[in-house]
Amino acid sequence: MSAKNKNTKTFTPATSSPESPRNFIRNIIDQDLNSGKHTTVHTRFPPEPNGYLHIGHAKSICLNFGTAKDYQGLCNLRFDDTNPAKEDIEYMEAIMEDVKWLGFDWEDRLFHASDYFDKLYEYAVQLIRDGKAYVCDLNQDELREYRGTLQEPGKDSPYRTRSVEENLELFERMRKGEFPDGAKVLRAKIDMSSPNINMRDPAIYRIKHMVHPKTDKWCIYPMYDYTHCISDALEGITHSLCTLEFEDHRPLYDWCLDQLPVPCHPQQIEFSRLFLKYTVTSKRKLNELVTQCYVAGWDDPRMPTICGLRRRGYTPESMRLFVERLGISKSESYTDMTLLEDCLREDLDARAQRAFAVLRPLKVVITNYAENQTEALQVHNHPKIQEMGTRTIYFGRELFIDRDDFMENPPENFFRLGPGQEVRLRFAYVIRCDEVLKDPNTGEIQELRCVYYPETLGGKPTSDGRKIKGIIHWVEASKALTAEVRLYDRLFNVEIPDGDKDVDYKTHLNPDSIEILGNCKLEPSLEQTSVNNRYQFERLGYFCPDKDSTPQKPVFNRAVTLRDTWAKLQKDS
Repeated sequence: MSAKNKNTKTFTPATSSPESPRNFIRNIIDQDLNSGKHTTVHTRFPPEPNGYLHIGHAKSICLNFGTAKDYQGLCNLRFDDTNPAKEDIEYMEAIMEDVKWLGFDWEDRLFHASDYFDKLYEYAVQLIRDGKAYVCDLNQDELREYRGTLQEPGKDSPYRTRSVEENLELFERMRKGEFPDGAKVLRAKIDMSSPNINMRDPAIYRIKHMVHPKTDKWCIYPMYDYTHCISDALEGITHSLCTLEFEDHRPLYDWCLDQLPVPCHPQQIEFSRLFLKYTVTSKRKLNELVTQCYVAGWDDPRMPTICGLRRRGYTPESMRLFVERLGISKSESYTDMTLLEDCLREDLDARAQRAFAVLRPLKVVITNYAENQTEALQVHNHPKIQEMGTRTIYFGRELFIDRDDFMENPPENFFRLGPGQEVRLRFAYVIRCDEVLKDPNTGEIQELRCVYYPETLGGKPTSDGRKIKGIIHWVEASKALTAEVRLYDRLFNVEIPDGDKDVDYKTHLNPDSIEILGNCKLEPSLEQTSVNNRYQFERLGYFCPDKDSTPQKPVFNRAVTLRDTWAKLQKDS
């Protein structure tokens, strides 16, 4: 039974909802529905399971599943698993997890190109019988030579005139495993003088004596271009949405379907790929970064993979918002990383719980506060959303503040803490620094001795009404959690790392793309958390627990700063 028959469903022709973003693809679909060409919309997301998905795939996932959803149609998930040399069950499982995480559901429509291997073989035999395919003995170098160039036409293979009977016999012997890898290929017989190189008798089957992850029946495997279009047709796809690099392959897509008795002829429509600055999205290059240990795996939070972005702290809502704001077009360009980061900030600003964290702790002793005493303070989890409730923080004699919030010789407009200066501890008291203690050997500041003003709790003024301009975050020492915090930055230090083909893109890796701080102090409310939680560490950015985190050793990743500090650094430099 074909996938199309499996998913028979009746629909009333309709355009998508008025609030759906308009683009040229939706215009085509509206025309097809209004003209009666189609009564429903059926798309698919067809990744090759030869690596983990990256942010470019997120655009395709959102487009295919989102378009089907908006038109009350269907979207399949299909693994185009035609090359057993590169594919793995691990990648398939990771891809399914990524699609679900982004918020989409293929329901019962999970398919593999390998599901159709028997039918693809039958269709190949049909092409041979019709004189439209032949077995060729040229090796790889000879195939490239005979293929020609963009400026010169190709040459006919000396095996192009083999009889139908000979081709049928050789193809059957290929299937039985009588020839070694690379000895022969089955080629479509189209036009060696075509200006489109993809139409110059492309290979449609090759010999690979390898066990496929899904079947051990075959030692010949169909090529991607041949398989993809037939799989679409067998599944009843109406609109085959793919990226622009397949535009030159569309004539071959149509040719294959025109020669064969397939159930339908889907329409291939191309859209621009997603190129993101300061990273690479080539699967080959991403695999190289992983296997050569430039990063700590596919889910390293510096990677543009969906699992890496998820581990870093990105949310599915922010990813979908990013794709929506990119829009759909045929114009290829590089997108600035700040657009992605702004979408995350916008998403988390409204729903991330606030918390205090001191990343570079400096000890503060409140000399006029009682020893062995702490004070519980109830504070809101979000400054604007009361429904998010409250949490308890503690004030005591010993605190930690961030080293960046103290300067021994502050400039005139430094409104944080310095010798003799006053600052307000957020949600607590105003304090004044009276003494600075240093390491006698290194001169490093080790401790500040301060006094607090009891009357100033919760933002109240000092007894004499002085205005205190500076407000800083802090953590009480005795109940603080000691945690590791990982600060991530751009993986590369140039906008287009692989823009110059004569220079190894890895020379542009940013040596400061990760900073690990091992002695951070966090408020105790963060003890009970999970990798799905997101927090705004006040004044510092948005953070989430890492998968390495344990109750004994909390580990947090910075997803994004509170504002675009990178752009400011670039401008200043």
